Amino acid sequence: QMQLIESGGGLVQTGGSLRLSCAPVGRTFSSYGMGWFRQAPGKEREFVAAIKMSDSTPEYAYSVKGRFTISRDKRNNTVYLQMNNLKPEDTAVYSCVADLYGRANVGGWYRLSTYDLWGQGIQVTVSS
Repeated sequence: QMQLIESGGGLVQTGGSLRLSCAPVGRTFSSYGMGWFRQAPGKEREFVAAIKMSDSTPEYAYSVKGRFTISRDKRNNTVYLQMNNLKPEDTAVYSCVADLYGRANVGGWYRLSTYDLWGQGIQVTVSS
């Protein structure tokens, strides 16, 4: 069974930083791309960032561009999300995702249906 495990969430003050990690566990697999979505209370799930594993090409939501950086370690299929200058509106449950078959080539990175695997999610809370 393939799973994604997130770590690194927590509580931080406005302007602070956090680094999320996502590692695959279980059966070995490779991903075309990996990324992050988030869901705040009472809101729909939204795309945050994604990265193409072969060449590290990133994609960011407009709301986080310039503050968040996604990176990957291709050796172990791990992806990271460095979040700087955090704002209260960044408060959400962040979920790691993986596109195993390259669906991003058809539907892009922003669609939920692009992704085959989802982590359970990790809470990020930014206090004002």
